[in-house]
Amino acid sequence: MRNASQRYICKQVHLRTETADSPFTHGLSKGRVLQMPIGHMEGNYFCDDATLQTLKAQDRIAFRYATPSGAVDAQANPNGSLENIAGVLNEGRNVLGMMPHPDRSSENLLGSADGLLLFQSMAQSLVAST
Repeated sequence: MRNASQRYICKQVHLRTETADSPFTHGLSKGRVLQMPIGHMEGNYFCDDATLQTLKAQDRIAFRYATPSGAVDAQANPNGSLENIAGVLNEGRNVLGMMPHPDRSSENLLGSADGLLLFQSMAQSLVAST
């Protein structure tokens, strides 16, 4: 859905890790705050109430927009996303849909290297599964 501001947003944001139970996040601890950039006009995540309840019950919300200290509040939500959701997992937990760009935060020269942590988690998961 379009951003609540109806404007394109390109900036660094903070994300709180909501689950460590996925190939993308198992190298992170629940509650860990990461910094990554966003760059979108249509980044406002939404779903119906039944889907939201399912995501919560199955621990499939991977990331939420948060403050640098990890508080999830309206001021930390850059685009109006439902419950500050920044990333969700599919039922098999092998697909992560997220709006922030870990690929644009893989080294400090880009403003943050926190995105690299997701790629390292994926690599570790692949090695462990072989």
